[in-house]
Amino acid sequence: MDINNYAVIMAGGIGSRFWPFSRTKYPKQFHDVLGTGATLIQQTVNRFKNICPPENIIIVTNKDYVGLVKEQLPFLQDHQILAEPIGRNTAPCLAYASYKILQRDKNANIVVAPSDHIILQEKEFENVIVEALQATEQADILITLGMKPTRPDTGYGYIQYIDEKKLRIKKVKTFTEKPALELAIKFIESGEFVWNAGIFIFNAQTIVDAIKKHLPEMDEVFTEGSGLYWTDKENDFINKAYSRCGNISIDYGIMEKSDNVYVMLADFGWSDLGTWKSLFENMPKNDDGNVIDGNVLTYDAKDTIIKTPKNKLVVVEGLEGYIVAEFDDVLMICRKENEQRVKDFVSDVKATQDKRFV
Repeated sequence: MDINNYAVIMAGGIGSRFWPFSRTKYPKQFHDVLGTGATLIQQTVNRFKNICPPENIIIVTNKDYVGLVKEQLPFLQDHQILAEPIGRNTAPCLAYASYKILQRDKNANIVVAPSDHIILQEKEFENVIVEALQATEQADILITLGMKPTRPDTGYGYIQYIDEKKLRIKKVKTFTEKPALELAIKFIESGEFVWNAGIFIFNAQTIVDAIKKHLPEMDEVFTEGSGLYWTDKENDFINKAYSRCGNISIDYGIMEKSDNVYVMLADFGWSDLGTWKSLFENMPKNDDGNVIDGNVLTYDAKDTIIKTPKNKLVVVEGLEGYIVAEFDDVLMICRKENEQRVKDFVSDVKATQDKRFV
């Protein structure tokens, strides 16, 4: 384990595509979604136990979720939990963590990971991350992980790479965000594209230099915090700093604009668990192809995911290819093929219903 390795876990999202299970007050990263006895954020942090010291784990989350983070990760000290006053996408999130880490450790190498992904082969994940960290320790490069696609999925971003050498780390040629189905099919057929896993590895100085070059206004904001990070003045500074930050992703703001971006090909049983369909695909199924989590009786139901409170008996008859989800006074029944409409449901609920339902 290298004492200069740091893990930055992004845990501020609401996960609205996983509504009604994932809600504003209790997003999916704080749930035991898979029924393993550990929440998604607990599983995520546990993957880094052999990669970096526990004191080098940084959680970036919304200020409203600090209590949940402390409750589920009680070993963390307050300075390891970065509280964002408002959501500003991933670029400010990573800038905050990187400028803070760099102030303490000029040799820091950072891996950034979302808090709500599934990794089935954790040892292979560990091997990949260690190899990537060793690469960023030796060269000023930005690495993103690319997953071998198994289908032409329109819900993922795609990375095209240049396959000049038989190496696992390859130069990135293009990024494409969530293509139409026809284009996704062409990507798969070409063999030159991988899914963008949203997991990044870089040296702290390298990412700060990239922010300075491509997002100079953001660099100015977080540079002003020099000397305030790791002190009792940090929170007040961040509360003011975030109001000056634009809403921009690290992919668009940095990765797509930099010429030192590489993709590391990996295959460790990854899913971003972003939708009900992805949960269905990653959960064990009964003889009728159903995923059931709750006290449920089914009759002639097939290819359906049912996730309901265990203290309520639910009877389902005749459904095929559906999502049946209940949590905290909200019941949703929706065809699996129409799961992208969940965002519309949430939008309509916000506009017409009590805010407790979102």
